[in-house]
Amino acid sequence: MLAPSHKTSKRADRHAVEVKNLTVKYDTEPVLDDISFSIPEGHIAAILGPNGSGKSTLVKAILGLVKQEKGSVRLLEKDIHEVRRLIGYVPQYFDFERHFPITVDEFLTLASHKHQDRTHIEKKLKEVGLKKSILKNRLGTLSGGQLQRVLIAQAILHDPSLLVLDEPATGIDIVGEEAFMHILKTLNKKHHTTILIVSHDVAMVLNLVDTVVCVNKKLMCAGPPKSALTEKKLDDLYGGDTHLHEHHHHV
Repeated sequence: MLAPSHKTSKRADRHAVEVKNLTVKYDTEPVLDDISFSIPEGHIAAILGPNGSGKSTLVKAILGLVKQEKGSVRLLEKDIHEVRRLIGYVPQYFDFERHFPITVDEFLTLASHKHQDRTHIEKKLKEVGLKKSILKNRLGTLSGGQLQRVLIAQAILHDPSLLVLDEPATGIDIVGEEAFMHILKTLNKKHHTTILIVSHDVAMVLNLVDTVVCVNKKLMCAGPPKSALTEKKLDDLYGGDTHLHEHHHHV
């Protein structure tokens, strides 16, 4: 029998992420300028924009990792410090010494904090499409796709209400990308996890997400993909770099 979840029930009127009038500056230069949007609880959402548009800074601001010039961010209708344990995060780059002799088992056990039993860790590996036999492998010997899945397993060890992934498909081939998207859909449906993906690739997320947030220092568009991602908005966002949104007709 499953243990009771700490999650609150999914409600259409609740916001998993609510950003109001957010401005972030590096020195005196605005990186994000007066951005406001919200993401309903239970949605899969994507923050889209070209390289250098402020996407990663926006994620850091959402997670409380950079200083805000002005504005506010609320997660799960609370301050980030009140709900930090309910947030899972997979960074764009995971730097580690590949020759360091740490196994997947040791890495996930260290990450669990509460020292969850092996059964729980194996369950999370299964949810991201990995067999328990990978536990004995050294972290440095994993392929890019395997490492990405292990990082997601680590991020969902505590069954987060909100999972944030920064450029998650970097270095993954097309086949791996499709499997990766399936994993996210399953997590969203099975656990009602709100998922926020940062990406510069519209085609990759188009058939996955319920909500898009387009940024290029300012908010360019926000809402359901069908209404938010017009050809004009995409051209404004990417400057006519049409290969990035060649699958727009699939929306």
